Amino acid sequence: MSTLITHIGTLLGIREDGKLRLRGAELRETGSLNDAWLICQDGEIKDYGPMAELPDHAGMVTIDARGGHVIPAYCDSHTHIVFAQTREGEFQDRIAGLSYEQIAQRGGGILNSVEKLRAMPEEELYEASYRRCLEIMQQGTGSIEIKSGYGLDTASELKMLRVARRLGEALPLQVKTTLLAAHAYPREFADDHAGYIDLICDEIIPHVAEEGLADYIDAFCERGYFDAQETERILEAGQKYGLRPKVHVNQFSSCGGIQSSLKYDALSVDHLEVMEGSDLEDVCQSDTIATALPACSFFIDIPYTPARDIIDSNGLLALATDYNPGSSPTGNMSFVLSLACIRMNMHPIEALNAATLNGAAAMELSDTTGSITRGKRADLIITRPMKEFALLPYRFADRMIERVVLNGRPV
Repeated sequence: MSTLITHIGTLLGIREDGKLRLRGAELRETGSLNDAWLICQDGEIKDYGPMAELPDHAGMVTIDARGGHVIPAYCDSHTHIVFAQTREGEFQDRIAGLSYEQIAQRGGGILNSVEKLRAMPEEELYEASYRRCLEIMQQGTGSIEIKSGYGLDTASELKMLRVARRLGEALPLQVKTTLLAAHAYPREFADDHAGYIDLICDEIIPHVAEEGLADYIDAFCERGYFDAQETERILEAGQKYGLRPKVHVNQFSSCGGIQSSLKYDALSVDHLEVMEGSDLEDVCQSDTIATALPACSFFIDIPYTPARDIIDSNGLLALATDYNPGSSPTGNMSFVLSLACIRMNMHPIEALNAATLNGAAAMELSDTTGSITRGKRADLIITRPMKEFALLPYRFADRMIERVVLNGRPV
């Protein structure tokens, strides 16, 4: 089936130069075409051009953009969208003055989600996660990474990853999956951290690899969770099974997580709200993508990733939601763009590139999505009519997306 989008005010995010990720000042660069059309065929971007040169389109399904921008669909490279229940009770605890870390010390946080997920049947977990995915698709997300980490035992981690794989098979989303068994220490291993790491390395990772359920390995390298040495052991065990690292680091403290991740050729290091010593220089001189999660900073009131410093230091920067029930209960990437501009001093085009092409690169998908490129997947957002793209992040609380096309079809 062929679909023609006409009267595009600005086709933005055009890239035919073969670049699959953008570093430093390159984030400010993007191709654009005013008063344009675009053809999707067999799920791909077939061609585009100016309305003055509109080709014969007999038999095509036609969508009139009515002067709206057309941009690449968002590529959300860090989520925990497979979870059992929301945690609005803890939201109220934080309003009463407790910090995220204090709630975790009281048995809330991740362990709260673990208890609920272990008890939820797999089919029910799938249905709840499916509904969330439908929501984020309507909000413009076309590719997503999904982490485990609310099971913390073999059966439950496998259950989460099976659900994530099923979502990718059932929906027009590109889905990558990450094993995050090292998200926290479960209650049964509260006094035996070495025993739990043995379980991850000797049982959970081999089972996940045997079933082909994960693309990446992750660990929450942070004070009170997994230290740098423990993280390295987990990353090394994952690499033996072909799982490349994507690692939680520097959310609350700088404890060597960046350096440990770079040692094992991490695809991305995510969070980075606290950067001390050589952290910034080390990550920016590497080929590892720094992934900022501003919705988390907004929701639990912690510092924002120093995105401006990363860009000005010629680093690779991506934006993602961190969608999870405790610290970032949203999958709305448009809101993430707004936060990047308002709170992280990013230019709207920088934010768009970080949320599309570099987000795709942080999932090793930028050869197929993340830009307006002939031959890439037709994963597209059609905005409401607007003169400048900056209106989308400027109108931070309003829905500025008119329609979403994924794999060449409206959703």
